[in-house]
Amino acid sequence: MKNTFIIALLWCSVLSFGQIKETPAKQDTLQKKAILLNQVIVTGNIKTDPTLTIVKQDYKDKVSQPKSSGELFVDINGFSLIKRGNYAVDPSFRASQYEQLNVQYDGGTKAFHACPNRMDPITTLIKPEEVTRIEIIKGPFSVRYGNTFAGVINLVTQNGNDTGKKISGSVSSGYESNGNSIVNLLQLDSDLDKFDISGSLSYRDYGNYEDGNQNEIASAFRSLGYGLKMGYDFTENQRLQASIHQNFGRAILHAGLPMDTKEDNSTITNLDYKWVNNGTVFKGLSAKAYYSFVNHIMDNSRRLTFETSENIADVEATTYGGKIESEWNFIEKWKLFAGADMVNLSRDGGRDRLAKRNMAGVLLPAPIAYYDKLWQDSYNNTVGTFVEAKWFASQKSIFSFGARVDFVASYANDLSDKFKALYPNLERRNETTFSETVSYKRVLNPDYTLEAALGRGTRAASLEERFIGFVNIGRDSYTYIGNPNLKPEVNNQLEISFTGKEKLNGIFNQIKFGGAAYYSIYENYILAVIKPGSTTEKVYSNIADALKTGFEVYGDLKFANHFNFLTEVAYVYTENKDFNENLPLTPPLVTRLKLGYELDNFWASVQYNLTARQPKISNSYGESTTSGYEVMDVKAGFSPVKNLNLGIGVLNVFDQYYNNHLTFAFKDQPDISNVNRIPITEAGRNFTLFVNYKF
Repeated sequence: MKNTFIIALLWCSVLSFGQIKETPAKQDTLQKKAILLNQVIVTGNIKTDPTLTIVKQDYKDKVSQPKSSGELFVDINGFSLIKRGNYAVDPSFRASQYEQLNVQYDGGTKAFHACPNRMDPITTLIKPEEVTRIEIIKGPFSVRYGNTFAGVINLVTQNGNDTGKKISGSVSSGYESNGNSIVNLLQLDSDLDKFDISGSLSYRDYGNYEDGNQNEIASAFRSLGYGLKMGYDFTENQRLQASIHQNFGRAILHAGLPMDTKEDNSTITNLDYKWVNNGTVFKGLSAKAYYSFVNHIMDNSRRLTFETSENIADVEATTYGGKIESEWNFIEKWKLFAGADMVNLSRDGGRDRLAKRNMAGVLLPAPIAYYDKLWQDSYNNTVGTFVEAKWFASQKSIFSFGARVDFVASYANDLSDKFKALYPNLERRNETTFSETVSYKRVLNPDYTLEAALGRGTRAASLEERFIGFVNIGRDSYTYIGNPNLKPEVNNQLEISFTGKEKLNGIFNQIKFGGAAYYSIYENYILAVIKPGSTTEKVYSNIADALKTGFEVYGDLKFANHFNFLTEVAYVYTENKDFNENLPLTPPLVTRLKLGYELDNFWASVQYNLTARQPKISNSYGESTTSGYEVMDVKAGFSPVKNLNLGIGVLNVFDQYYNNHLTFAFKDQPDISNVNRIPITEAGRNFTLFVNYKF
């Protein structure tokens, strides 16, 4: 009732102030480029940034060739990668992952995976060459963008009007020695009077790589993708934009999963509108509608299990949704955002099995056919409304307040008999969740900022957690079962952060530094636990008592005009008090050291990553202690002529043999002994070459 009252009060404020007669205001000259549909964060503006944000975009300025958009997070402090091979890479932030992170692109578009094993996360659907910037809200500290549980990630893709040229573009090609892999990219942009268009085409062909001990790791894939974005400026203040992205993956090998991908096909479409109003009270309106469809086909034809049972699964996910948001400036020193959004996700499809041997391994007289309802024709529909306000109490003090309510409906239309027996009389589930946040930002002086935030982020259970039907999803050796009766999980998080900058004398030019410390108390944390009386099955359940705490710090020293030295440290500690162990997928302490040198036409860097041993594990998740390791990468780039850029690199210079704590273990791979629990090792030494020409 208290939360409902807060929402109602804030909405009444919006409506009442909206009735105030606007007084004529002096019109600013509004440039065309001021209408930025894709921006969640206004970079570098302390008065408009959401709370506790970071923006990562320098990767675009360097010659690189990430395999997927997931690899763009590898050097962002606080992030780790969950890998099942080269293709399917999920970002993990502070030991939160999957649906705990609200991953979207272009300011709100969502596309969900179809595969229960997450062979096709959103980071495989949006190509890295399309991404110009990554925007991150660190924690449940903004209510404007949907699920607030652990943070928001926004992948911003390029617009044609970013260039200001009638015709422009780039052609790129890359090669990696480890895996004999190639990447070819084409980007074309056109910015006309009121109309602009941007298109991209990419092709990737990656082979199996070798680890530091020259073991071949099944990780090959091919993918072809394109993106097309068109925009039209009706006036200087109004813009309409439409886009389509399609990606087609083939012959994708997943060393860490029980099956491989035959086909991975996805389509994502968007329609965005933005109106910037120069009035005194009402400042503008933005609207978005989107649709995505993912079709995923996987089988075990290359696996050891094929001799026992032929398996093929054809699954699909359909997502559509939209958002409308208004901006208001009422009373002096107040800014308010109010709006509503919705997202509908449905999944269907199953697995055909042809059993050729019995449980004892004896060949059957005739194969027996089975069909498993993996998703059980399930859906989840969420409608939310929100209000977020900022109060500029003084030139140096800013308060932020936000409240959000979501109405969630979920059900499965085609339940298996086995699932019905476990959950008799199952009906449509309706839930209401509340999220709130308050923060304070203090500008100590132009170069120093202190910030404190308290947020309550709530996430309703995903379709996998509710309705997955007796399937091994690759995380361990257990069969997973959904639970339609799960309570929403809640993250109560406190965070304090600071940033600073000092100009120096002599050989040292400038130093930037900062850090953040956080503490989270979880309610109803969702985790798969062993089903009572079973040794082979897990059921998703709510954990009563769990917590997370940690920190990130950094220092960036610029010296001798062209050099810089960056140090970053990230640590997270988790605890599942119900089981007296860590929460699963908790990364170890990571330290990054990077020395860079940059001129107008040349740059070089040496990066040294130190990852500590991780003895704090989740035994119930089947985790093992992982050893620490050190990896060095050397990269350089130069421009011999105008618009031509060449990049070279040596990754894992010393050919280290190691595995990431969050990387999956081998599943049914030939020539690998004890394949069920041996962790997948990372690529050994790798020579890279990349060429880019802009026109």
